[in-house]
Amino acid sequence: MDVQLLVFFHSSDNSKQELMSKTYESTIRPVAGDIIHDPGFHSKFHNGYEVAKVTIDYSEDECLVSLSPLVVERQEITFEEYKEHLRENGWSSVS
Repeated sequence: MDVQLLVFFHSSDNSKQELMSKTYESTIRPVAGDIIHDPGFHSKFHNGYEVAKVTIDYSEDECLVSLSPLVVERQEITFEEYKEHLRENGWSSVS
């Protein structure tokens, strides 16, 4: 099953926002409350990356996993630095 992770993050002043995704092939289906680890999650910013919502589409053999929204720039990382780190680790912008 394709497991598509979705993370929404925005700047602390709400002037910038981004929705990014990454897809894994997995037999493990996350549930709300699980904690997800991915190398794209920057070590300067970590708040648990908790699964907020799971939507399963059996007809597409797909599982959409929404992670809790993140507010960057509260730590030692800028919005652009966080976004670039995700991209370098296989995450893509969602339009």
